[in-house]
Amino acid sequence: MTVGLLFDTTRCIGCGACASACKEQNHLPGPVEAVNTAYTWTTVHERGGAYVRTLCMHCLVPTCVSVCPVGALRKTPEGPVVYDSAKCIGCRYCIQACPFDVPKYQWDRPVPVVGKCILCSERVKAGRPTACAEACPVEATVFGRREDLLWEARNRIRKEPAKYVNHVYGLQETGGTSVLMVSGVPFERLGLQTSLPSEPPAMQTWQVLSKIPDFVGVWAVFLYGIHWITARRETVARVEQAGRNARHPGGRA
Repeated sequence: MTVGLLFDTTRCIGCGACASACKEQNHLPGPVEAVNTAYTWTTVHERGGAYVRTLCMHCLVPTCVSVCPVGALRKTPEGPVVYDSAKCIGCRYCIQACPFDVPKYQWDRPVPVVGKCILCSERVKAGRPTACAEACPVEATVFGRREDLLWEARNRIRKEPAKYVNHVYGLQETGGTSVLMVSGVPFERLGLQTSLPSEPPAMQTWQVLSKIPDFVGVWAVFLYGIHWITARRETVARVEQAGRNARHPGGRA
């Protein structure tokens, strides 16, 4: 069962409760920033006379997962695309590959990792809605099974055709996403990309990889490089922690 979110721009009042709830749920530091960063995973902006959320779209066939060489990104059976910082080697391929420009890098840390919405995967796995959907006071963001959300989106458009653009954003874009949107203004006015392919870009990645000869020696060097980079990140982290411990013998950073 794939779950997701339905966001309706005609209902959003721009209160930002979703962004604050995301911060609290994921223990992200600092205030909600003006744009998405590694520490702010969703924001609300007024564009084209409406409010729109920016967050990970959780593609059904995610390109970020297809390009990650170490499996730091994966799509869970429930739908969320999650990230494991312990596996990440900092290559930033996911940032380059994402058609929605979602993953962000921690440029301010010596051993940075990527930050992105994970669709409250632990809550979802436990059968609970995402924090942003639960916090929304006007149900501009609702949580549920993707097929139910798609039915609801189409039903709203059918009932009030003069109110909505006749399209569900995320239905076909990049092969479909777990986050769906309906709007009263054209999606391009909201800053959303409207020329995305209906075929998942990840399929192109896999097609290219399938044509690369399996040179064992080259692959071994590649894997060794990944191992070295990962080990180096761990070493730097240990050195930094040792330095903090030396400066603060009591154990507090």
